[in-house]
Amino acid sequence: MRDGNKKTAKAPGKKAPATHAAEPPAVRRVDAARFAGASVHASVANEIGLRIVRGDYPPGTILPNEAKWSQTFDVSRSAVREAIKMLMAKSLLASRPKIGSWVEPKERWNLLDRDVLAWYATSPDREVFLKTVQEFRHIIEPEASAFAAMRRSEEQMAEISQACREMGEAANLQERTRADTRFHLAILRASGNDLLVPLGVLIESAFDHLFVFTTREADDLQHAQKLHEAIERNIRLKRPDAARNAVRRLLANTDAVIRSR
Repeated sequence: MRDGNKKTAKAPGKKAPATHAAEPPAVRRVDAARFAGASVHASVANEIGLRIVRGDYPPGTILPNEAKWSQTFDVSRSAVREAIKMLMAKSLLASRPKIGSWVEPKERWNLLDRDVLAWYATSPDREVFLKTVQEFRHIIEPEASAFAAMRRSEEQMAEISQACREMGEAANLQERTRADTRFHLAILRASGNDLLVPLGVLIESAFDHLFVFTTREADDLQHAQKLHEAIERNIRLKRPDAARNAVRRLLANTDAVIRSR
């Protein structure tokens, strides 16, 4: 459904030709009410960013100009301009006078940006994204839990324990997912490594998608709850090796669920 009339142009510093996207794919009139208010440019950035991440505009594609976006979304050109600036700040786009804005290679995207993560998580490659998140957890969480067992304060321990308890008491999937996310982020904070704190906040949306995807039947929930309680117990008892192994058991269980979906 992408516009078939494409022109080619060379993006600055690129040898490969870039393609023009003269018309947004599957163009439809966007409900202007969604773009009302002070966050109009953020809403436009969200629409364009989602289309980029899901592959409507491959890397190297030169996007429609401000006038075209303004017409598509029924917003001012200044709102479009601010939206493009936001996407450039996230490294999804680059821009140059007389050429316009083009999509940057995926390896340049800031995948630790909350918005980019949210777009990535809802893209057609969602399962690949979830596996990527899971790999990240294997790299980070076991050691973070071991450090938390050695360094956590009483206040931090109370936060971990409360989140774990709220998981078991949750009345619905949404409540459980929120408590699950809080549990893992609280452990990252309790690890005592300042670099993990902002990283945990940035991947919060990714965790939400992963936990919704992997939450299944009641028996699975009970088993997962016991695995979380083992992590909580070993951090509380200050057993770093046991906490590390408990996280690995939880991750192995999640791996199996992802493979079975």
